[in-house]
Amino acid sequence: MNTDIENLFKDKVIGHPAGLFVLFFTEMWERFSFYGMRILLVLFLTAPIISDNPGWEWPREHALALIGTYASLLYLTPIIGGWIADKITGYRIAVVIGCLIMTLGHASMALETTSSFYIGLALLVIGTGFFKPNITSIISEMYKGKESKKDGAYTIFYMGVNAGAFFGMMLCGYLAENYGWPWGFGLAGIFMFLGMLQFWLAKNLFGNVGGKPSLKHVVEIPQNINEEAPKEQEEASSEEKLNPFTMLDKILIVLSSVGGLLYLFNDPLEKIEGTSLMPFEALGLSGSNFVVLFALALFLILLVTRISRYIPIVRDRIIAVSIFGVFTVFFFAFFEQSLGSMTLFARDYTDRTLVGNSAMVFKIVDALLTTLPLIIITWVLFLLVKKTFTKIGLSNVVLAIAFAGIWFLVIFRLVNKFTEEGHEIEATWFGILNSFFIITLAPLFSKWWESKYNPSAAMKYGLGLILLGLGFAILSYGASGIPSGAQTASVSIIFLILAYLLHTMGELCLSPVGLSYLSKLVPARMIGFMFGVWYLAIAVGQKAAGTMGGMIDKISEQYSLGTFFLIFTLIPMGVGLISILLNPLLKKLMHGVR
Repeated sequence: MNTDIENLFKDKVIGHPAGLFVLFFTEMWERFSFYGMRILLVLFLTAPIISDNPGWEWPREHALALIGTYASLLYLTPIIGGWIADKITGYRIAVVIGCLIMTLGHASMALETTSSFYIGLALLVIGTGFFKPNITSIISEMYKGKESKKDGAYTIFYMGVNAGAFFGMMLCGYLAENYGWPWGFGLAGIFMFLGMLQFWLAKNLFGNVGGKPSLKHVVEIPQNINEEAPKEQEEASSEEKLNPFTMLDKILIVLSSVGGLLYLFNDPLEKIEGTSLMPFEALGLSGSNFVVLFALALFLILLVTRISRYIPIVRDRIIAVSIFGVFTVFFFAFFEQSLGSMTLFARDYTDRTLVGNSAMVFKIVDALLTTLPLIIITWVLFLLVKKTFTKIGLSNVVLAIAFAGIWFLVIFRLVNKFTEEGHEIEATWFGILNSFFIITLAPLFSKWWESKYNPSAAMKYGLGLILLGLGFAILSYGASGIPSGAQTASVSIIFLILAYLLHTMGELCLSPVGLSYLSKLVPARMIGFMFGVWYLAIAVGQKAAGTMGGMIDKISEQYSLGTFFLIFTLIPMGVGLISILLNPLLKKLMHGVR
């Protein structure tokens, strides 16, 4: 295996193996298609049937119930996809399977019939399960024994994620809003397919890295970056070996999983179709709510009984991780409004028409925003081709075709923008702000985390949640003049831009931190289970985001849209303050891990 890793490090691009950039571009096209399609969902489902660009005219609550379930499932299937790759296919084959299934999903959605739409969503959920956990596992395997370079590798990879999201939302959104929904959904599928092809054709570069698992499956113990004595480590791991999953644990896992999945599927079914998988009432609750609360109770029993069987130091650390997990649920429940209620706010309540000087200034800024990142990424592509053309020429050709397509669409969009009188900003355009702010602010935040002023985990969580709340405070203020029940308004775009800025700063405080602390705090042999729990926390947050965003009509009719966003201001800020107050306790529970 080591020779394959050494070979990978022979062809370097910007100090990293060329293989990292093959993965960078694969991830970029996958995120392009993923975000490009996802930002269209709520707009397509709620667009009027009688309009220039007819949608399905669903009530917002119905659309967001479906989107919440879809987004939630995207974080659950990777648990299974990772296991299949570990045991059967290997990471590289799993990535190709994922890409292929997602390509079919996008193609299915472009047909726009009811059944093809649902089939498309299902295929995207399954494909993401294969793709998401395994592309990062290839990086992990590539950098075995070269841990010092791993942080830099993940930073570069993260840029690919954001570049893909940025161009996906911009171009799929532009085509869908101006030329029809099938164009947006179809474009996402085309680039997904090209991403798969360039990855598959580059397989010679990787040797056995990411290949099929050998029969003797070795569990890699992640580096634990803490100051423990070896004796304490041994004690913890020997104790932890005595904590296998009991029959009761397995029964609780199955029952809580089935209950949670029943709720996930039943919620949109109940709202959209008016039928229920659980047509009963218990303890004054609907069948759906009773089942999900029962599943949650079983899951908590599972967590508590497992944690209680560890030695005190390990137990305390897992309690700390679980508390961070609860904060993660709250964060994502509010942060993910960007693809739900905030996109609706952009379409229906924001003045997106610019004239005169403001239109020209926007066009220039938009042109720079679009072309500068594309020039940088094209330069990286050029360096990759120069290094690897003799080995993976066909893969390079496919990548070049994909980039030619992107450049064509970007120039086509800009020419159209500059030739039209005035300017109307697409509702999907605001979605790109998160990616843009991450790319520009991430270096500043990473410098902060490396300085002597690096805050503790609880302080970072608190700060992230408070910044999230402040973003909604700006939207609440911007929407304060909108009367109750109004379906349209003309609020300045500045409120949305500032909200996205604060939300991104909140995300940078919290999102990269969670997984890092998880790997430091959890004993090696429990890491798979806790990663599953972590994804579960995000999945719960995603579903909660859809459910809460779906209340936009009820709350804005009864009170006002300003009140709706005020609720989204107070809760995260309150939870953020709790995190800061718990700082001394969490530090104690973490036993010296920083």
